[in-house]
Amino acid sequence: MSTLETLQDILIDEFDLKREQLTPDAELAALGVDSLDLLELMFKIEDRYKLAIRDDVPTTLTTVNDVVAYIDGLLARQGKARGSDGADLHAAT
Repeated sequence: MSTLETLQDILIDEFDLKREQLTPDAELAALGVDSLDLLELMFKIEDRYKLAIRDDVPTTLTTVNDVVAYIDGLLARQGKARGSDGADLHAAT
């Protein structure tokens, strides 16, 4: 499953949105996702991907595709943070 599809699933389940609304260029504000919702979304992303988001949520996340790119960046950094035994050094516990 792609990052976009996973994010769409989270937004559908948690924010009662429809898949056809969740195009990559859809603006979060137009979908009714405000700054508090975005914070909640980050918690859902942490849970789904077993990540620990340690930084503040960027204010540049304005579209669905921005969030996809943010998740992909976190996953790329997580992959680089794995120890030689394959254990994830930054995964949420």
